[in-house]
Amino acid sequence: MPDSYRPIHRALVSVFHKEGIEVLAQAFKEAETEVVSTGSTAKKLAELGVNVTPVEQVTGFPESLDGRVKTLDPHIHSGILADMTNPEHRSQLAQLGIKPFDMVVVNLYPFADTVRSGADEAHDIEKIDIGGPSMIRGAAKNHGSVAVITDPEDYALAADRVQHGKGFSLEEREWLAAKAFAQTASYDATIAEWTSSRWTKPETLKSDAGEGHAIAEFAPTISRTWDLAHTLRYGENPHQQAALYVDPLDQIGFAHAEQLGGKPMSYNNYVDADSAWRSVWDFAPAIAVAVVKHSNPCGLAIGATVAEAHRKAHACDPMSAYGGVIAANARVSLEMAQQIKPIFTEVIVAPAYDEEALALLQTKKNLRILKVANPPKVQHQLRQIDGGLLVQSKDMSDAPGDSADSWQLVAGKAADDATMRDLEFAWRAIRSVKSNAILIASDQATVGIGMGQVNRVDSSQLAVTRANTLADGANRTKNAVAASDAYFPFPDGFEILADAGVKAVVQPGGSIRDALVFESAKKAGVTMYVTGTRHFFH
Repeated sequence: MPDSYRPIHRALVSVFHKEGIEVLAQAFKEAETEVVSTGSTAKKLAELGVNVTPVEQVTGFPESLDGRVKTLDPHIHSGILADMTNPEHRSQLAQLGIKPFDMVVVNLYPFADTVRSGADEAHDIEKIDIGGPSMIRGAAKNHGSVAVITDPEDYALAADRVQHGKGFSLEEREWLAAKAFAQTASYDATIAEWTSSRWTKPETLKSDAGEGHAIAEFAPTISRTWDLAHTLRYGENPHQQAALYVDPLDQIGFAHAEQLGGKPMSYNNYVDADSAWRSVWDFAPAIAVAVVKHSNPCGLAIGATVAEAHRKAHACDPMSAYGGVIAANARVSLEMAQQIKPIFTEVIVAPAYDEEALALLQTKKNLRILKVANPPKVQHQLRQIDGGLLVQSKDMSDAPGDSADSWQLVAGKAADDATMRDLEFAWRAIRSVKSNAILIASDQATVGIGMGQVNRVDSSQLAVTRANTLADGANRTKNAVAASDAYFPFPDGFEILADAGVKAVVQPGGSIRDALVFESAKKAGVTMYVTGTRHFFH
């Protein structure tokens, strides 16, 4: 509506980032707008030729405490919060000798940038803005009378409205206010995320009743935000829209991977590559390579060299490796790159690449080449459900029961050193396989994987089938080992593995029919260990 426009006669400007402020300065000069400003912003605007009123001239009080206090004053906030459609508000302003503001232009101290820079805690805290969010929230609340600008991308729009005299419509001011509230919410959530990760509840304040209870690990409220990095072509399917958001406090995680070649990443590329990346780091410091398809490993191995680890991982399931994602937790060598070149691969991710290896891989124009310098560090996993959010601690590969020293031998002879190494490999690898999961391994490499089935019998059969039908007639299950992510509820799933020639099995145990499963293993002459730890992965 035409009468909802409010001309901009007086503006309050206080910005930390001054890039692009020139366009506003030019508009202020041309329109002869009254401009009140603070500190370095006032100095910058004056250098650009704007007739600026310093904020201390309005408040009658100098900036103090190293700039911590400058706009926290009734002469400022009354001018921001006065509802100019309310006659009583207009009357009070006149009695107090306070002029209203028509526009507030504010951006905040760079808290997240300071944290990411590696500054010490004192410097981080100093970049927690107080006056800025107060001005933004006040102007956004009073959007009926005031336009609030927080995004430098909107400077040109604001300059246009200043120059042409009409200002912003109510609908436009509402949109700007919504952006402003999102800005302060994100800012505060980032601070809350940072503080809650450092300042935990001290022992002196914990009650006896709460000790040892798992819920004590979780905050009563989760306040986190992610910033839009870029939109993607589409989501899991072409009819779905998608975008990548990043944690404002994290510039080293997988989402910040440096792309060294290939097409833009897709939604599915990110999901699969992240799964592969997490899989290989379970084996550090050993050199490991994973080949992943649809978030499940179709090959996972460790080797003396990265090329050897890749050969072993690829050999597990060459058919499924077509169009897959490869991750390595070590520098990619030329030998590994030469092995990958003939294979259609969507993504490769590694911490580094030999110069010759990178040059060779870059000849594959569609291969997305990612460099991620740091291993995963996620401690909690989030999963959205309708109307809520599930949060759990990460399923660590060093959970109680994961060490072979704690395993209990329940059937057969104790494993020799080589067999135990394979069992340990299989048990560590099973954590990356979707449940129900059965994994068969030999020579510290997967040879057959059964995943995502609704019963353990089907998973066992799938693992055996994949191991032997893809092996050019070789019996890869004979004298191999197997791992199960959860207990065998009946002997039938185990018996499929035993009939295929598996010589040793590691599983959590805990079924009410454990005795039947153990007895079946004894009859088959198969070594069986139980861990007491489950590794479901849904």
